[in-house]
Parts: sequence; structure tokens; C-alpha cells
Amino acid sequence: MPAPAPRLTPSALRSDRASKSEVVLAGEAWLGRIGRGQIFRIVDLEGNQAVDTLFFSESDPREHYSAADTIRAQRNLYLTTGSELLSSEGNVMLTIVADTCGRHDTIGGACSAESNTVRYGHASRSMHNCRDSFLLAIARARVPLSIRDLSANINFFMNVPVTPDGALSFADGISRGGKYVEMRAEMDVLCLISNCPQLNNPCNAYNPTPIRLLVWNQP
Repeated sequence: MPAPAPRLTPSALRSDRASKSEVVLAGEAWLGRIGRGQIFRIVDLEGNQAVDTLFFSESDPREHYSAADTIRAQRNLYLTTGSELLSSEGNVMLTIVADTCGRHDTIGGACSAESNTVRYGHASRSMHNCRDSFLLAIARARVPLSIRDLSANINFFMNVPVTPDGALSFADGISRGGKYVEMRAEMDVLCLISNCPQLNNPCNAYNPTPIRLLVWNQP
């Protein structure tokens, strides 16, 4: 499935007018609410950081971001400006309205103790990973979510090309410091993020870095 031509679309919103601005350190998790009509921006502060992200309907968390429905509806594996993020019920959860990176992964998944062991050897099993970060954020927030709710996630800023024979290749990132992706919430959602702690993948130069999250009320 070919990648779309990047649709680099800067935002007109000013960061100093955001209602919320928060830095999430490398390896940390974040869970927050984004209300319908609010604009949500994720900033790759230093470049080539993978931001593993899931969305859930606030009114019924059983309705969640669906990679399969999103890919099928837009007939492409990659996200950029104009992409609609669909739920497991076929509803639009968020729409990407600005993007200065131009390409975001939907199929690479989240690292886990098990995947780290398979890819990098048994010495990596005890390292921090996104799956555990997701679970820690859920436990701290005491929301009605569990390990069963961790479905296929978005990897914002991550570059995962598909080879002609259908295999995945984790390639060098195409993002740079200060690049961002911005979404408009089409329903009240819970956003669950693991700012990936991966130390074994060269796509981030073996150096996980912080991100910034900003929220604006309706423009």
C-alpha cells in the first residue's frame, strides 16, 4: 500500500494561547481528556521520537480507536493532514487538521517485554516498554480500562515502510525537532500515550526524547 504524498500543513494556533501545555518525558506515560471540538497537538521536541497513542470514547471506553477501520476508510496505512481516526464503531473520533511531519505509522504496534526479547535478546526483557507504560497510566488514573483494551495503536512520527513483499521495516525517522501533528476531537475522548522508551532501535538514534502536548478550546 503506497504512502500518501506528505500534506505538510502548519497550524495557525499559537502555543502561548493553549489552555493546556505539558511536557511528557521520554519513557513516561500520559492519560488525559480531550473534549469535542478541542484541538490537540503533539510536538516532537527533539526529533524522531515515537509517540505510541490510543484513543477511547469517554462516554463508553469500549469504543476505541480502530486501526483496521481507519486504514480501510482512508485506503492507506499512513496518517497525515485530513486523516480521520475511526473508532471500533465506525465513528470519527478525531481528524488530523495540521501536520508538519507528514507521515505517521498505524501498524508498527507498541513495544513490549515480549517483543523486545524477540527482537533484541533476553537482556532487553526488563527494559521499559510502551505496553507496560500504558498499563501503568491506566492503573494510576483508575479509569475503566484494562490490558484487554490495549488494541493496535498509532505511532506518531514513526516511519515504518512496508516492503514490496509485505514485510515491515523500521526505518530512520523523517521527523525533526519541533515538528508536530494536530487533531480536532470529534467526540469526547480519553487519550492514552506512551512516549516510547525504546533504547534498541536506531530510528531514534538510541536516544528517546521528550514531547510536548498542547490543547486549545474551540478556535
